[in-house]
Amino acid sequence: MIEGVNRTDRLYALVEELRAVAPRPRTAQQLADRFEVSVRTVERDLGALLEAGVPIYTRTGPGGGYALDKAHTLPPVNFTPDEATALAIALARPASSPLAGALGSALRKVVAAMGPAEAEAAERLARRVALLPHPTDARPPTAATIEEALLRSQVVEIAYEDRHGVVTTRRVEPTALVSNGAIWYLVGRCRLRGGDRSFRFDRIRTARLTGERSPDHAVPDIREGLPAARRLTLLG
Repeated sequence: MIEGVNRTDRLYALVEELRAVAPRPRTAQQLADRFEVSVRTVERDLGALLEAGVPIYTRTGPGGGYALDKAHTLPPVNFTPDEATALAIALARPASSPLAGALGSALRKVVAAMGPAEAEAAERLARRVALLPHPTDARPPTAATIEEALLRSQVVEIAYEDRHGVVTTRRVEPTALVSNGAIWYLVGRCRLRGGDRSFRFDRIRTARLTGERSPDHAVPDIREGLPAARRLTLLG
């Protein structure tokens, strides 16, 4: 039995309990007995974990209960509090960034995979950092469609306003998203111009997916109108 467990520790322990027996399930009553709380408390905690993106699912019928998809979770991660806080700072302005919704859920998963003491220390450190509002925080209404076009490899049709205020309709085969630190650009093969072009997110007035599969183009070497771009990598 576990005595004197606060909610932060219990949430972490719930995940590890389900991970240890995965793919076998545990009933709410079994978990309540394990942590010496009510079934209602366990169900509320499991709901909070689901909202944070932890892949818990239920099995109905005899032998059913709550189970964890072990293949889609992280074991305890050895992030230090300052590393976790640095991630929080980097993701603190997701609104203007591509895949904005995924940024917040990714951070929650990282924190959920940390040990409770490290997660609490990271939270204390994060509360000592404040970011003032910035004009680039605004997310253009067409951003989600542009991102989906890249994710799905679909041709996207946009109404684009150039620097002279002239609006043209373009069909673009998306290849990359690029940022200079303040502004995001869609880079792709423009069928109207017959070559690679970059389009500022904040000048794309409308965007719609065409449903047409986009050819798999290599990411171009970006020079025109943009500073030299550094490719993002997850491998350092």
